[in-house]
Amino acid sequence: QVQLVESGGGLVQAGDSLRLSCAASGRTFSSYAMGWFRRAPGKERDLVAAINWSGINTNYADSVKGRFTISRDNAKNTVYLQMNSLKPEDTDVYYCAAARGGSYYKGPPLFSHEYDYWGQGTQVTVSS
Repeated sequence: QVQLVESGGGLVQAGDSLRLSCAASGRTFSSYAMGWFRRAPGKERDLVAAINWSGINTNYADSVKGRFTISRDNAKNTVYLQMNSLKPEDTDVYYCAAARGGSYYKGPPLFSHEYDYWGQGTQVTVSS
């Protein structure tokens, strides 16, 4: 079993920045693709950003491209989501997820059902 714990959410004003962190347990962190999801707008867990096992391939939702950056530090068993130029529509609960397997070269999974482990989420609220 893999345990994921998110942190770094909070209440900020439009245009501000936040960095979310997700700490993972176990020695197999480097073997997992990692992703960040949120429920808006359809109340499903939609992809925000994801990163593959090696960290060389990433994917982003169109709405956050150019503003958000996902990264990972396998030595610290941690994945990050740097969020810049935040907008009120970014308000949501953000979930960290891990997917088994994958490739060193290919991109990470893009859909929630492809992920095996989930954190409890961290609230991000952006006021105008």
